[in-house]
Amino acid sequence: MSKEGNEIDMKKLINVLFVVTGTFILAISVEFFILPYHILSGGVAGVAVAFEPFFHLDETLVANTLTLALLIVGTLILGKQFGIDTILSSFCYPVFTTALSYVAPMIPIHIEPFLASLYAGLLGGVGIGLVMRAGASTGGMDVPPLIAHKLFGVKVATGVMVTDGITVLLGVLAYGIDAALIGLISVFASGIAIDKILPFGAGSNAKSVTIISEKWKEIADVIMRDMDRGVTFLAGEGGYQMDKKKVILCVVSAKQYSQLVEIINQIDDRAFTITTDASDMHGEGFTYPSATI
Repeated sequence: MSKEGNEIDMKKLINVLFVVTGTFILAISVEFFILPYHILSGGVAGVAVAFEPFFHLDETLVANTLTLALLIVGTLILGKQFGIDTILSSFCYPVFTTALSYVAPMIPIHIEPFLASLYAGLLGGVGIGLVMRAGASTGGMDVPPLIAHKLFGVKVATGVMVTDGITVLLGVLAYGIDAALIGLISVFASGIAIDKILPFGAGSNAKSVTIISEKWKEIADVIMRDMDRGVTFLAGEGGYQMDKKKVILCVVSAKQYSQLVEIINQIDDRAFTITTDASDMHGEGFTYPSATI
């Protein structure tokens, strides 16, 4: 096997380890903090907590069922690529949470609810961030907003707000306003952790990257072939030597950013890049963008 083939296999193995490890950390957050302390966080665990007083169903079972059901529905509506990006985490999550649901009662953690919410958010954010660094997704409650965006044109951010709003409203009715406010600690802590885990703070929806390199053609070809992203060539001119050159402009999702940086460095480690946060993208490739949480 060639050296390039070995590098590809090693990268795939590392990505699998990231997804499995990240999902396990997320499961720890759920079973040791979110469910025992009834924290109204985002995601399927938060929905399970909100539903429990009304339907009295096992919270772990509800979260696992939602995860697998949303994987199936999301794959059918959003397409095969969504299923590929989500399937490993979606299958590991129920396995880990079910196993930890037996372990957690044997290792009780007695802390203040606001600290439990903080730890839940930090652990959950680290787990989700690791999964995203592998170019994968945890699925879950990201799916309804993405479906609403594809079918009805509803902005993803609006869909997320509605989904989380319904969860919080149910939580307020079941546990009171204090529980909802404590849940916000988890949401904010999770966002901070994800932003730190993703390289270069890639916690926004997308990154707009400008690339200046003598090997512009090779870089552009790999981006289009391996990342399935389009590029735009801009006409550039060096200020010192007044030489004409091609400048690449490319917009990628946050979870693809680390892959793009790796591609650039492998082809031309002297390339000059400028990266800015991008939002509110429209058009092919961002019809239903990947959510960060």
